[in-house]
Amino acid sequence: MKKFVETAGFIVFVQGAAGLLHEWTGWFRLWVVVARLDFLDDYGLFVSIVLAVTGGALMIAADSIRSPN
Repeated sequence: MKKFVETAGFIVFVQGAAGLLHEWTGWFRLWVVVARLDFLDDYGLFVSIVLAVTGGALMIAADSIRSPN
C-alpha cells in the first residue's frame, strides 16, 4: 500500500509540475491532463498548483503508512 501511495503521489506531483511548465512556457501539451480538459481552461494554473501540492503531500504521507509485519 505504501508503494502505491508513493507512486500515486509522484504521478500527481509530476502532473502538477508539468501543468505549471505548460502554463508558463507552453510545453508539455501532450503530457498534461489539465491542458486537455476544456472546463479547466481558466483555472489551469490554480489546478496545477493544487496538483503539485497534493502530490507532495501524498508522498510525505506515505511515510506514515506502516507495513504489516
